[in-house]
Formats: sequence, structure tokens, C-alpha cells
Amino acid sequence: MNPSEVRVGRAVPAVVLAAGTLASSDLLLAPDVDAVAVPVAPSTPDEPEDTDLQPRRGTADAAARYGIDLAELAERARLTGAAGEAWTLLLPRPVGSAGAALPWAGLPRRLVLVGVGEGTPQDLRRAGAALARATRGLRRVLTTVGTEPGADGPRSVRALAEGYLLAAYRVQRLGAPAPASDAPATELVVVGRDGVRAQAALDEAVRGATATWLVRDLANTPSSTKDPEWMADRAVELARAAGLTTEVLGPRELAAQGFGGILAVGAGSASPPRLVTVTYDPAALPPADDEDATAAPTSRRAKHVVVVGKGITYDTGGISIKPREAMVPMKTDMAGAAVALATVLGAAAARVPHRVTAVLPLAENHFGASSYRPGDVLRMWGGRTVEIANTDAEGRIVLGDALAWADATLDPDVLLDVATLTGAASLGLGKQHAALYATDARLSGALEVAGAESGEAVWPMPLVEDYTDAVRSDVADLRHVPQDGKYGGGSITAALFLREFVGTRTWAHLDIAGPARATADKHEVTEGATGYGARLLLRYLAALR
Repeated sequence: MNPSEVRVGRAVPAVVLAAGTLASSDLLLAPDVDAVAVPVAPSTPDEPEDTDLQPRRGTADAAARYGIDLAELAERARLTGAAGEAWTLLLPRPVGSAGAALPWAGLPRRLVLVGVGEGTPQDLRRAGAALARATRGLRRVLTTVGTEPGADGPRSVRALAEGYLLAAYRVQRLGAPAPASDAPATELVVVGRDGVRAQAALDEAVRGATATWLVRDLANTPSSTKDPEWMADRAVELARAAGLTTEVLGPRELAAQGFGGILAVGAGSASPPRLVTVTYDPAALPPADDEDATAAPTSRRAKHVVVVGKGITYDTGGISIKPREAMVPMKTDMAGAAVALATVLGAAAARVPHRVTAVLPLAENHFGASSYRPGDVLRMWGGRTVEIANTDAEGRIVLGDALAWADATLDPDVLLDVATLTGAASLGLGKQHAALYATDARLSGALEVAGAESGEAVWPMPLVEDYTDAVRSDVADLRHVPQDGKYGGGSITAALFLREFVGTRTWAHLDIAGPARATADKHEVTEGATGYGARLLLRYLAALR
């Protein structure tokens, strides 16, 4: 496969704001408008008992313009108004040239009734996702979902746009002819909202969706194309286009500087490892068009946030080889590195006042004559030695090298790592929550809030001190996997191992093994790589003071 066939950094669909109502807007008469989407919601306790659905103002406006009782149609279609429900009505044309004029003559013939539930951000995210799937392939769609009186202003706009943009993602069909333009054709026009705050919320949604699309594109790329060198090249390409600084260490530099963990994991592969660093420094970029060139680019209280992402471009398990079924999704085992890269790019696009650095330890965990083995002792960056018990626990090895190096050389105020690390996290928390470990309660709380606001939920987990013996070894400083049967809590013991490499830094670890992959489309999540983590971290950075 020609690597140039894979396109990363694709543009998301256009979403724009328009003031007005469907009752009076001339937008309905535009020839390229293919559909109008309006909200319906379940009845509330203070409404008449014989009313199952509550039409929103946008629905009533559309009903008046079209001359149709949309609420009655919704009830006949047995809609419930639940978030994520969507039903399409295709209106007929008159018969013959002498046919009677219909009330909707000249208006878009496709109406979509979208359930919005209680109108919470999660509900509107699901409504946006349902709308994206119901209108795929159209040119332009008008909607009043999330703009009716009582909606939560900019938060509603952001949630609707996020759901729409995330569900609009399609996995690239490799080998097919490239389209004339990377930009998807469908445009969503949100009617009824404009103004600075609503536009800022929409811009945030677009940045978050763009970051998520990037993670999905990178993680969904087959490993026949995506090796450590390819991943490093894409990171440099995207970073330079954004005006960011980069550094790439190849095998020779890694050996010279003592990255024994990354080199050991990558030793069995014909594709050698890399360590990529991408830095966004607000003081180093020229001011944006809407910024005051004389203003101080950063606050004296600005932080330096370093995000380390696990970048295993394919994971066979090494000598501790995986079963065939477990190998199938392993092209996504570098999702943490993709999240770190998308986070620094998104931070630059948002012009956050904090310095952000992404560190990507990239390797392919294969097996061969030079593979590292269970029982080996590795010397990590900084000199710590680690006894290997299972070569399929390679993620914590490359992260240990990268975290120790980041702690010693980058001087972060906050050190984060993101990784598809343990099956234990997925078994314990399922597919919707990441396991969150942190050495600082305020950092943990901030990430939990960011997870709730972004729709990428985390679950705080304990760093159980009684389990620290699990990472002690008789033949080395550390043992990276506990003795079989002696300890449970595999996600906890993995986090305790990583903690050994962060010094005294304020640190958090996100084990995203569960939510990073999906077996089917559901709401804003798409099958394959989900892109989980990028919006969460961008939301955290936006709120960081």
C-alpha cells in the first residue's frame, strides 16, 4: 500500500450559525438546502397527560411554514423523543402540471424529526449524531435542534455540533480513488443562534472534532502502512504545518541516550523505533489575526503540560504472543500517541495560554531473533533496571522510558500519559470509561470534570500503596508485571509501575484500553478507533488556570 493513499488531518464538515427562525428565514428557499431537521422531546410532568411528545419551538415554526401538524405525525410514527432518535419524512410532489399547489412548494422536501430527550449536553450530542447519520450524503441541512428557548445556550450548540461532526466520520477506503476535495460535502446550518459566545462554542466543537478525526485516521491506518517511521513523519508534517517545533530520535540517537526500554520493545521488528517530541509554545508563535500583537503571549501563571502517548504501531505480544483474535485490533495500539499529537495540535489551534508538549514513543512489538524475552533485565532511560515478565506488557516499558526522560528534561508542571494499556481496565470499567490514576486530587478532579463536559468519561481509580510490592524485583530495581496469581488489579499495578518514572511531578495516567476502540457505531462513537481522549484533554487545557 502506498503511504500517500492515507490522508490524515482531513477537514470535518462545515457547521455554521444563522440568526432567525424557520418561520421567517429565507434560508429555506435556497436551492441547495436538502433537509430541515427539527427537535421533539418527551412530555414533561406539567404537560397534559394525553400528550406523549412535546414539539419544540423550531418544530412549531416548521409546522407553520409547511402547513403540517408535525407533532401529530411524530406521534403516528411512534416517536418517543428520546435522545438519538431520528425519523425522516419525505414530502410528495404534486401530480402533473395542473396539480394543486402544496403548502410546502419551494421548500425542502425532506424533514427530519430528531429526539432531544431532556436537552442535556449528552442528549444533544446524541441528537447531533443521529442527525448526521440521517442526512449523510446531502448538501445542506438546516436545524433548530439545540436552539429552542430553554436550551443551554452555547453549551447546547457545542454539544449538537460535536455529535454531528463526530458521527459524520467515515473510515477511509484505502485503494479507492482520492476525492477531488478532502472537505465533506454536507453543511449543517444551526438556525436561531449567533453571537460571539455561540460562535466560540462552535469553534471549540470543530477543534475537538478535528482532533478526534485525526486520532481516528491515524489509529485506523493499517500497520502495513503505519510503522514507527511513518507515524513520526506524519507527526512532523502536521506539526510543521501548524508552526510547531519537533524533534525525532531514531535508533542511533535512542541507543546513544540510553532509551533501553523503547529499543528493547522495538528490537524484534524490521521497522525500528522512534521518539518524537512536538512542542507548542504560545510565545513562539506570531499572534493570530484577532490577537493584539503587543499583548503578552502567555500569563506568568501559564503551565507547561506534557502529554506522553503510548505509540505501539502494531502489537503481536512479542514472544509472549497474543491469540489471533486479540491481534486483529492491534493497529490501534498507538491511539495514545495519536491522542497526544492531536492534543498539542488542538492546543495550538485554540491558542491556549499554556505550553504543551507531546512525547510519542513509537515502536512495533514484534517477535524475531532479536526480540526481548521474559526474564530479561532492561536498563531504562535514567538507569533504572526492569525485570521483564511478559513481553505483551510492552506499553508500560516504552512509557517508562518516555516519562523518565520527560520528567528529567522537559520540566513539566503537569505530566500526563495516555495509553491503551491494560485489558484489566476494560474488564473492570467497560467500554465507556477510561481508568484515571493521579498523584494530585485537584488534577484528578479537573480531568473528571473535563471528561463529563466532553462526553469522554473517566473513572478515578486508587493507587493502592499496599500493592507496591507487585512492582518490586529480586534481580532488578523493578518488575514490570506482578507474579502470576499473587496480585489482582492489573490496571492498578500497571499505574504503580509508571509512577516509578515520574519523580515528584504532578502526574495522571489515563488507561483508555476500553473506550479507545468500538465494535460498532453508537451515537457519536464510530466503529474501529474512537478517538477517545483528545477532546477530554483539550477541554482540560481550556479550563486550566
